[in-house]
Amino acid sequence: MMDDPERDEGVEQPEAPSKSQVKRELQALRELGERLVEMPASQLARIPMSDTLAAAVAEGRRITSFAARKRQIGYIGKLLRSEEVEAMRQILADMDAGHRAEARRFQRLETWRDRMLAEGDEAVAAFLVEYPGAEAQPLRQLIRNARREADAGKPPASARKLFRYLREVTGG
Repeated sequence: MMDDPERDEGVEQPEAPSKSQVKRELQALRELGERLVEMPASQLARIPMSDTLAAAVAEGRRITSFAARKRQIGYIGKLLRSEEVEAMRQILADMDAGHRAEARRFQRLETWRDRMLAEGDEAVAAFLVEYPGAEAQPLRQLIRNARREADAGKPPASARKLFRYLREVTGG
């Protein structure tokens, strides 16, 4: 009887990933490549990558043809196989978290603005308790002007000014 290494039950062979798993990983790399191509240059500069990958991403940004762009993204995905993608993913996750935090902050300010326009002095008092550095007089003036504009059917210029003032006062 011949010794068959595959039938050797005492030694475990490392399992190769399934074909489906390999396809999912390659698709994830292509999606990462597409995201790199679509990313603004200012953010792209923060991501560590090889010169070859940087050149491929720059080329992908210049290509306008759908099919050619798709091929280039596939090529970028291929290049990403030899890159340190976890560092890239971590930086992208940090960028996404920053964008989400900024969006939440803007939503809170919009809520304050809408509440001030609807409730008036009670909302202003609540805002002043939360942000003691704010001044009541400019808030009340902006609210009065915004209400006047809304009643007259004019564009909401004072509501925008109120939002800008809230953004300044809250540190943004």
